[in-house]
Amino acid sequence: MPEPGQIVSDQSAIVADRDQLLRALATLPARQRAVIVLRYLEDLSEAQTSVVLGCSEGTVKSQASRALAKLREAVGAERQAGAPDGKELR
Repeated sequence: MPEPGQIVSDQSAIVADRDQLLRALATLPARQRAVIVLRYLEDLSEAQTSVVLGCSEGTVKSQASRALAKLREAVGAERQAGAPDGKELR
């Protein structure tokens, strides 16, 4: 509980961004989702990710590239849909 007079930051934008990311991740195929989680959330290297998934580093790179493109597209489409009058949100 904050102290009286203490300024509390609004966390709603952070929560909304996290929700948007989780929904976008859920749309990815399992292999792409696993690569993104291991590489960017668990901070594993491409080599470590390839060992965990039992695939080549090249596969990790290509799956990450495809997944990131899909995530960018999903997030962009969602932001575009939420913009008034079809104008892009920035």
